Amino acid sequence: MRPRTEATSFGTITIDGQQYDHDVLIRLDGTIKKRKKKLSKRFYGTSHKISLAEAEHVYEKGADVLVIGTGQYDQVRLSDEAQSYFDDRGLKLVMQATPEAIKLWNDQQEKVIGLFHVTC
Repeated sequence: MRPRTEATSFGTITIDGQQYDHDVLIRLDGTIKKRKKKLSKRFYGTSHKISLAEAEHVYEKGADVLVIGTGQYDQVRLSDEAQSYFDDRGLKLVMQATPEAIKLWNDQQEKVIGLFHVTC
């Protein structure tokens, strides 16, 4: 069963009643993991640009949609390589500021994974 995103504020996200104070990755099976921001930071010096290495980590075969919460102030973007990687796999991307993305996550009917940045 897919977890329900309930709320977000700067630095936090609440999923199924549990508050997380870090970025999260939600897998197809509903598992909630801490985002591996270092996969992007080592290339770009920031977690606001998603690298190919992070895209490869995030992707799951069988997913139809990836919802990306781009932060409270919509700062996260994909690198060209990450965009191409997802495009090549036919993954539909939904990118919105995290407050909007958590609503879109809950409305998804397809097989979905989520990546949510909780600060900027």
